Amino acid sequence: MTTGGTEPVDAASEEVMFDLAGGERKKLIQLCLYALDRARSAGVAERIVDGLAGVGVVPVRPDGQRFDPAVHEAGGTEPTDDPALAGLVAETEVVGFLDHGAPVRPPIVTVYTLREGIG
Repeated sequence: MTTGGTEPVDAASEEVMFDLAGGERKKLIQLCLYALDRARSAGVAERIVDGLAGVGVVPVRPDGQRFDPAVHEAGGTEPTDDPALAGLVAETEVVGFLDHGAPVRPPIVTVYTLREGIG
């Protein structure tokens, strides 16, 4: 590999540049999520989400899935009388994001819990 000129770049320099670019990517993603969380316009929020998706950063909304504390953060509970719903995600409070499958931010969710005295 060469830089802008004709001199070759050694493998160690290439690895340093790759690590630097990866760190800068993470910072830019975090900045975009910060802006998304504060966007007052639905159009602006949609544009940020679409832009992130274009570079492999996708939203995670696990509504209806089984709650998994390894990948979801519980923000609250919703009582239910239906045992089939207990332990499922009732709604996503804060959307999570994955960067090419790697977690960037876990979704914060409300989880159905069986109302006391049921079951």
